[in-house]
Amino acid sequence: MAAEDQERGSSTPGVVHVAILRVVKPGRELEFEKLIQEFFAEAAQQPGVAGAYLIRPFAGAASREYGILRTFKSAEHRDRFYRSDLYQRWTEAVSPLVEGEPKRQHLHGMEAFFRESASSPPRWKMALLTWVGVDIAVYAFASAVPRVVQLPGVVNFFLVNALVVVALTWILMPLITKLFDGWLRETGS
Repeated sequence: MAAEDQERGSSTPGVVHVAILRVVKPGRELEFEKLIQEFFAEAAQQPGVAGAYLIRPFAGAASREYGILRTFKSAEHRDRFYRSDLYQRWTEAVSPLVEGEPKRQHLHGMEAFFRESASSPPRWKMALLTWVGVDIAVYAFASAVPRVVQLPGVVNFFLVNALVVVALTWILMPLITKLFDGWLRETGS
């Protein structure tokens, strides 16, 4: 809980995103995934919990590192959740399945797509990779949507932008940051 206390920051109202990294013990991956899905279902009933996503290692990857992205309606809801009996029971239940303590980081804006490291990647690297992802998504959807359906200009605009955001959030940025992980972590650049 000490890492949680360090990251609290201000208690101003607003959505709060937290990334958690856990290393699962060899051979315990399926057990961990089952347990966390049950925990997600219970946690969704808690006041102020706005979402949780599990990010699995790629199939065939040697990594046993799992990512969890949590969203809360406010810092107060986050703090209450991490003090809850439900969270304490989860911590005890998952402990035999994982190595070490969870690594937690608050995410702000596009940095949510970039992995936690000893120090965050330089902003220019994050900006460059974000620009690449945006270019790919805008080009693809701005070209494809008008060919598939005829919509009024403003509706087309909003649909293309919605598709760009979805593609960036769940496909492109996770893929781009995985592909460029070594470059993002390079020091002296």
